Amino acid sequence: MSVDYEIFELGDFRLQGGATLRGCRLAYKTFGTLNAAKDNAIVYPTWYSAQHDANEWLIGAGRALDPARQFIVIPNMLGNGLSSSPSNMPEPYDGPRFPQVTAYDNVSAQHRLVAERFGIERIRLVTGWSMGALQTFHWGAMYPDMVERIAPFCGSAKCSRHNFVFLEGVKAALTADAAFADGWYTAKPAKGLRAMARVYAGWGFSQAFYREELDLKALGYSSLEDFLIAFWEGFFLPKDANNLLAMLWTWQHGDISANEIYHGDFRKTLGSIKAKAYVMPGQTDLYFPPEDSQFEVAHMPNATYVPVPSIWGHFAGGPGTNPKDVEFIDGKLKELLKS
Repeated sequence: MSVDYEIFELGDFRLQGGATLRGCRLAYKTFGTLNAAKDNAIVYPTWYSAQHDANEWLIGAGRALDPARQFIVIPNMLGNGLSSSPSNMPEPYDGPRFPQVTAYDNVSAQHRLVAERFGIERIRLVTGWSMGALQTFHWGAMYPDMVERIAPFCGSAKCSRHNFVFLEGVKAALTADAAFADGWYTAKPAKGLRAMARVYAGWGFSQAFYREELDLKALGYSSLEDFLIAFWEGFFLPKDANNLLAMLWTWQHGDISANEIYHGDFRKTLGSIKAKAYVMPGQTDLYFPPEDSQFEVAHMPNATYVPVPSIWGHFAGGPGTNPKDVEFIDGKLKELLKS
């Protein structure tokens, strides 16, 4: 089977939590060519449950992320099934024994990729949706002198308490399936994955999205039940349950200040981000509300609050679901890159 990505070997990769992923692998895909000055690099991390191909909707000729001008690196998050994950690690760190990985760990690995593999010292832009936004904030905070611009969209610098609770519901639905067997399943826990999808369906899109029946009128599903099965259950059923839980833990414990650099001082961490920033929440996002972004921007020295005017909820930010939102985000990225 041909693959459209490359592997960066991290060797024995020590995690924040104390475990070591031996033979750790970071999967990545690049677009465009790194110029001689090595100053046209853009890092574009993946989001919850996704792999690099789910990011490609924002890349193309004439877009802000144009391979003719930029060198775009999409690193796959640890736990997503391509980079080191519960589904591909050998014993004893396989399946539910896969260690807890933080966003800090992910961005440390990505930094090694761009610095060691490509010799990049300055990054023109880091951007990403959802958990990609969490990693974007980490880039700005962990490498303030390296990153020139950040554009996190529909995501936050720290998992809020409300967000944590939403994810507890998702996790409970998945793990309640008897077939899950504490993570040592031999067959796919399909009942749990379908239940997880149903929980998620109430959060991914806004109340206004459902009120306006955009699942039918814009996305073309034949009924609400058709949308819940074909879109939502179809979205989660192909994915590995332990991978989903590993990334969910990373999400729940997302916090740019939870490290030896900042010792939990969230405001100080936001204040340390030197990059010119466009912080772009979805106006109707149910799990990353605009108020959280306003707080972040108020404590960042070089940030602009740019809400995405959309009733598509969290999905205003991706993965390319609503063309109008795609154009808005792309336009703002062009504006930021020109500044």
